[in-house]
This record gives sequence, structure tokens and C-alpha cells, in this order.
Amino acid sequence: MSFPRTVCVYCGSGPGIDPAFAASAGQFGRILAENGVGLVYGGGSLGLMGELATAVLEHGGRVIGIIPEFLTVREQVLRESQEIIVTRDMHERKRLMFERADAFVALPGGIGTLEELVEQLTWAQLGRHKKPILIANIAGFWDPLCALLDHMRDLQFIRPEFSVELLEARRIEDILPMLTTAALAVSESEKEMTMAPAERM
Repeated sequence: MSFPRTVCVYCGSGPGIDPAFAASAGQFGRILAENGVGLVYGGGSLGLMGELATAVLEHGGRVIGIIPEFLTVREQVLRESQEIIVTRDMHERKRLMFERADAFVALPGGIGTLEELVEQLTWAQLGRHKKPILIANIAGFWDPLCALLDHMRDLQFIRPEFSVELLEARRIEDILPMLTTAALAVSESEKEMTMAPAERM
């Protein structure tokens, strides 16, 4: 079976002002579907989340939406998804998204997208998982974050022994090949190991 089987995508519930963001979300949704890779995402139908998930569905792919109950109205849950999981809170949502995904991709988004991305980087840094993590740096959106991480390294707040690999793709079509290559470096036992700690994180 191909790997990754599912990709968790973090992205904005708004579209942003650059049309490239929505276009890239739709393009990535099509690519996931055409390659038989399932989408795990935040469950909404608005903004980049909606563009992404709708594109997956329109091209015959599988969508797993995971959304906390208090956001089902605000973010307008995408009822067409093959699987919708309504959680009690954000913590349960993030844990289930982690468990259901083989890799993580961050498209442009706001504070919530940033928080979810950084949490995965933190867990990887602490040795709790080895799943690939990638930023889709569309139109240079993530450049300020990359600069901040470099700044942290320069000041030795991110020391070499605690460094974690953050993949960066500037073209949507490069994302899946990069995730596949990164996954090949993870042993089967390490892939199994990544599921065990999720309850305790």
C-alpha cells in the first residue's frame, strides 16, 4: 500500500486575499484524490478548508472531517464528507487528527493553523512521533515563520540535538513526492510507535 495513506491538512477557515491560496487548496485536493490519498482536516466548508475538501470530493477522493461541536455552525461542517467526527473540544479534535493521519501539511491560515502546525513540530521535537510535517509555502506565506525558526536556531533556543525536520514545498505538485520520500526514512516499527502516545499527549 502506498504511503502516506492519509494526510492531515491544516489551513484557514477564510480564503485570504491572494487568489493563489484558494487555487492551491483546490489543486492539492485534486492531487490527493487522484493519488488515492485520504484527507483528514478540520471539517468545515468555508475558506481554504472548504476549497480543499470540496476538491477532494469532486475528484472522487475520501474526506474525514473532524470538528468540535461548538464550531459546527460557525465553520459550517461539510456534510458531504464520507466521515464526520464531532468532538467535545479542540484537544480531542487534534488528538484524532493526529491518530488518523500519516503526515501533516500546513497550507496558509491563521492562528489556529499556526498552533496546530507548531504543536506537531513540538511533539516531533520531543520524540513523540516521526510523521512527516510540511509547510506549503504558497506565495511566500510561511517565510516569516521560517525566518523566526532560523532566528531561534541562531540564538540556540533550538539546539542541534533538538532540531526537527520541517519540509517546505513552494509548489503544490511537490508535496506528495516530498512526503513519500520522507516517509521512506521512517522504519515500520517507528510508524507503529507514532500511534501509541497519542492518548497521553
